[in-house]
Amino acid sequence: MAQQFVESQIKGDKVVLFMKPTCSFCILAKDVLSKYTFKEGHLEFIDISKRKDMGCIQDYFLEKTGARTVPRVFIGEECIGGGSDVDGLDRSGKLQEMLGAIGALQ
Repeated sequence: MAQQFVESQIKGDKVVLFMKPTCSFCILAKDVLSKYTFKEGHLEFIDISKRKDMGCIQDYFLEKTGARTVPRVFIGEECIGGGSDVDGLDRSGKLQEMLGAIGALQ
């Protein structure tokens, strides 16, 4: 069930941030992504903290990405990491290139 949920959310050319609202690295990732102007429907923030299957979702993150922690940021079906990773990609200019490559930006 958790696998189906995650896979259904990351389908298509969009950016998905799985997060918990009290996590400082989640807030960092959200702040970085919020600097960009996305096309309608190309950016989604998903709070998993109140889901009954949160543990199963995080177990699936471990299987899929090698890390169980949040945030988990996906560009399309590719996980680009967590908060520090997104911040580093942004600072280097690579994040904008990646977002542009999938046509997510206005």
